[in-house]
Amino acid sequence: MSKEIIINHTTHETRVAVMEGGMLSELHHEREQNVRVVDNIYKGKVLNVLPGMESAFVDIGSERAAFLHIDDILPPSKITRNSINQNEEKQQISNIIKEGQDILVQVSKGPIGTKGARITNHVSIPGRNLVFLPTTQTLGVSRQISLEKERERLKEIVNRLRPENAGFIIRTVAEGHT
Repeated sequence: MSKEIIINHTTHETRVAVMEGGMLSELHHEREQNVRVVDNIYKGKVLNVLPGMESAFVDIGSERAAFLHIDDILPPSKITRNSINQNEEKQQISNIIKEGQDILVQVSKGPIGTKGARITNHVSIPGRNLVFLPTTQTLGVSRQISLEKERERLKEIVNRLRPENAGFIIRTVAEGHT
C-alpha cells in the first residue's frame, strides 16, 4: 500500500494530510496563533520544589514555568511505601526531585491565563498500532480486542520485540496485524 504525506503551509496555517492507498488516513492542522503544546515532550529543569504543596515548577522553555505535582511523577501504587498499610508515611516530593535537576516531561494541560502548563513525567507516544510508554513496563491491550487468543498473540509479539524497561499499549487497530 502506498503512503503519501501532503503538506500545505501558508503564513497563518499549516495542514498535513497522510494518504494511504489514495485514501485520507490522517489530517492535522496548526494555526500560528494557536500553537498547541499539549502532548509535547520536553527536557525541563526543576526551578523550585514546594514540599508543602507536594509539587514543583519546571522550566520547559515557555513564558511561564510548568507545574508538576507528585501524582504526576509516581504511579499511584508508589505514592505510599506500602499500599496495604495506609498508616505508612507518604513519599515526599523533595526526596524524588531536586532544584536544578533535568527531568523528561510531557505537557498534559496547556497554559491558562497566568498559569503555566501542567506536566507529567509519565510520557506516552501514540502511534497507529501501539502507544509507547518509555517510563513504565506496562503491557496493555485495548479492551475492544475481545478474543483472548488474539490478545495473547499480540502480547507475545510485543513482548518479543520491546526494549527493556519500556511499556506499550496495543491499540484496537492492531487486531489481526503481524
